[in-house]
Amino acid sequence: MMAVLKAPSGTPAASVDVAEIVASVIADIEARGDDAVRDYSEKFDHWSPPSFRLSPEDIERIVAGVDRQVIDDIRTVQRNVGDFARRQLESLRDFEVETLPGVYLGQKSIPVSAAGAYVPGGRYPLVASAHMTVVTAKVAGVPRVAACTPPIRGEIPAATVAAMHLAGADEIYLLGGVQAVAALSIGTRTIAKVDLLAGPGNAYVAEAKRQLFGRVGIDLFAGPTEILIVADDTADPFIVAVDLLSQAEHGPDSPAILVCSDERVAREALAHVEALLPGMPTNDYAGPAWRDHGQIIVTGTTEEAFAVADGFASEHVQVLTADPRRALDLMQNYGALFLGEGTCVSYGDKVIGTNHTLPTRGAARYTGGLWVGKYLKTVTYQEVTSQESSVELGRLCGRAARVELFEGHARSGDVRAAKYAGDPLPWAPTQ
Repeated sequence: MMAVLKAPSGTPAASVDVAEIVASVIADIEARGDDAVRDYSEKFDHWSPPSFRLSPEDIERIVAGVDRQVIDDIRTVQRNVGDFARRQLESLRDFEVETLPGVYLGQKSIPVSAAGAYVPGGRYPLVASAHMTVVTAKVAGVPRVAACTPPIRGEIPAATVAAMHLAGADEIYLLGGVQAVAALSIGTRTIAKVDLLAGPGNAYVAEAKRQLFGRVGIDLFAGPTEILIVADDTADPFIVAVDLLSQAEHGPDSPAILVCSDERVAREALAHVEALLPGMPTNDYAGPAWRDHGQIIVTGTTEEAFAVADGFASEHVQVLTADPRRALDLMQNYGALFLGEGTCVSYGDKVIGTNHTLPTRGAARYTGGLWVGKYLKTVTYQEVTSQESSVELGRLCGRAARVELFEGHARSGDVRAAKYAGDPLPWAPTQ
């Protein structure tokens, strides 16, 4: 049994051809380089300094002006993020194995040479994104990390710059939007190209990453932030409501969903949401998000609630049930799980140490989020030192390749079988 207590309004979004706008900006930057980057920075951010890159002296001055408690907190969070990323790195193991006598196959992980870290600004200076992108890249061993963030209403976001610097960014640019990710991806005279681009952003930044993918690697095709809470009769309705709204404030298009096996909890949570919204300082975002994209679904059992939740494949899944760890067995599709009342999505967003750059719009069905492995290329190598094994593989290769009509491939196997074992080469001009 399943009932919908609150459905999304279905209010259509304003029609803006984001893809067309982004394509034109990318094409212009490709054609005019730094001049176009400067024009768009002036147009969109009213920002056109002599250099977008901050000098070491600029960074030192900016960091010195940040409150000491903020600096200490940044260091603590970055330590948490770095510790978890190092554990992830330790789980990746280079290996070499002898599969046949004299046949060695190996795997190793190599960091990309250069990564771009985009840290959004705008209404919210997302300081935490610097931790997630820069710290993780540096733990992976990326030698060059170029970080970009936009000015905010003509001002330097000092805490964000401090976070980028303390995270280990090698270059810091006060540059935002499509012009930033395009410059990093294409390369200009003053901003060298990167190999991988990571970090969240608005619809224009997300579309730019989509269009630039292929020229450069990206972390994810990201959409609006999502939260889904699975609850039962043990859940505190007030905490449910507060946690739903914690993510709705990200933007007016952020889905916030409750799947609950207890109607009382669901109804009380809805009442709390409606009571809290008017007084929220971020109601201009959270209100439309809840109205247009909020949902409450009541199920007959907790097992059914887990199954419904799995169908959404939400970015963040918070589990407020009597036995939250059951989600580890019953769910497969999520960006990140937050288990139990003592945990919340906001911890993952800001402080706990796991990465907050996660799949949205159902992408959790086929991918996880940003992690240290994203900055690594897992490559293989092969070596055959035994002539006998090379003969065996050569004969096998000849047969297998000819089934697929790849005569050239077959001949590479043939010549080794001929050289090491005297096999005939009927296709050769001379024996």
